[in-house]
Amino acid sequence: MKSLLLLTILAALAVAILCYESHESMESYEISPFLNRRNANSFISPQQRWRAKAQERVRERTKPAHEINREACDDYTLCERYAMVYGYNAAYNRYFRQRRGAK
Repeated sequence: MKSLLLLTILAALAVAILCYESHESMESYEISPFLNRRNANSFISPQQRWRAKAQERVRERTKPAHEINREACDDYTLCERYAMVYGYNAAYNRYFRQRRGAK
């Protein structure tokens, strides 16, 4: 009976300690982490937005070889599974480099 009482008291203390909510955790409710739609793009000027879009287009046209290889491997399920274990470079070499040499 004493052990049951002691266990109950310890459980109540554990619940009180774990469920205690300090005022520090309430700070996140004071400031809204989201912007409304009207103010969402106000911190980026139209010129900066245009420059970023142009740079993205250039990056899409001139991708590095390893990214092209990775995308090719992502489209092929067996290659993607092999890449999860051995890495994308080894997976690309296994599934696509051999095909080039077989021409």
